Amino acid sequence: MRRLVLLVLALVLLGGGAATADPRVIGGARVSIADHPWVVFLVDASGRQFCGGTLVARDKVLTAAHCASGHAPRVSAVVVGREDKNETGQGVAAPVRQVWTHPQFTSAERGSDVAVLTLGTPVDAAPLPLADDPDLYRAGTPAFALGWGRTAELAPPSRYLMGVVVPLVADDSCGQSYGQYDAGTMVCAGLPDGGADTCQGDSGGPLVVAGRLVGVTSWGEGCARRGKPGIYARVLAYRELIEQQLHTEE
Repeated sequence: MRRLVLLVLALVLLGGGAATADPRVIGGARVSIADHPWVVFLVDASGRQFCGGTLVARDKVLTAAHCASGHAPRVSAVVVGREDKNETGQGVAAPVRQVWTHPQFTSAERGSDVAVLTLGTPVDAAPLPLADDPDLYRAGTPAFALGWGRTAELAPPSRYLMGVVVPLVADDSCGQSYGQYDAGTMVCAGLPDGGADTCQGDSGGPLVVAGRLVGVTSWGEGCARRGKPGIYARVLAYRELIEQQLHTEE
């Protein structure tokens, strides 16, 4: 799918005196895994990273359904605590014991793009709480997205964990950008002129507001394009169903 890795831009979006980022600068803000221990990446049998995810319990990872079904590579393991993908001695590659995808999922553009992976054993990393308040989704709220991978639409994946700040977009505006947009189950984030976005390789990764997981990187047209913000699965809409999976073993 389209939303795989991250176009990272160092942005300051808070407050009236906020600095203005150059929209031509795409790719560049490395972040520490120690500060974000809940962000993980998925690997296939060859060890290749192809999607992201978020640790939402010690043995559960929330990701995109299109990362775990259909034509997606088979998830072999979830890598936790590794900032540099090439440092195989860092963190742990936890095997995946069970995969649950939303029963109504058919494609990212049609919604229900959430999946929960159950790890073979719990990991020693703090999970990220799920969104629990509709106010977290107010238009203009700065959100933080993370991932490994492309730092431009046609660039290769990033070796390191990257992060980008993007404002949440009003539902009516996002509906004008995408006819398939569903305000009940999706949320948009990005700048009107583009320049900051998630991209190929970041699918399944987190969108965070105020220390809560508000979105799962899902889809969009291109990467960081003008008038085409990124679209994320709205976690609050699926919270009850996700929590059921957090307490399900088999």
